[in-house]
Amino acid sequence: MDKFQIKELIAKRVAKELHDGDVVNLGIGLPTMVANYVPKDIDITFQSENGFVGLGSAPEEGKEDKDLTNAGGQYVTVKPGAAFFDSATSFGIIRGGHVDATVLGALQVDEKGNLANWMIPGKMVPGMGGAMDLVVGAKKVIIAMTHTAKGNPKILKKCTLPLTAAGQVNLIITEMGVIEVTEKGLVLKEIGPEVSIEDVKAATDAELIIADDIKKMEV
Repeated sequence: MDKFQIKELIAKRVAKELHDGDVVNLGIGLPTMVANYVPKDIDITFQSENGFVGLGSAPEEGKEDKDLTNAGGQYVTVKPGAAFFDSATSFGIIRGGHVDATVLGALQVDEKGNLANWMIPGKMVPGMGGAMDLVVGAKKVIIAMTHTAKGNPKILKKCTLPLTAAGQVNLIITEMGVIEVTEKGLVLKEIGPEVSIEDVKAATDAELIIADDIKKMEV
């Protein structure tokens, strides 16, 4: 698979975790693709922390509205009935526990559900943004990311980068599998269409518990 196909696979699988009536926040990058793959019979309200609800799918090329961007500055669309408001209200929604799920990218995740997704020491970064609030305020935290970076595992025994939050991740979805964070550790529940269990283990630094009913990822 090429890079786009990998991201598409991950986004399609994440979309299956969302339920009718959910309020969902999508982080920048890969997570924004999730809005493109939500089934039409499912009504999801997507929230963007820069101040609106009713986020739609990505705009067609050439039809971007320069006044409509998400928190990462990417062009977006809005659905009928969308509402715009200030940052205080937006973060009131997040901190008040009104977001059912947030989908975020990550630099590292570990077997304790710790997340590092905002800083590599020595490199210029834009800042943490709303991630710190989202991982604590949302009812479910889903990490959508590639399984490795330049061949190096991103799912570790212990994060080595500065943390965004400790113990808040519920589910990790990569092109290689679906992994649930539990009190006993990381449970591999599904494997990607082109990999084996051994492939996933080899690409993961953390110990994996293999689910008894493990299956191929459905997208």
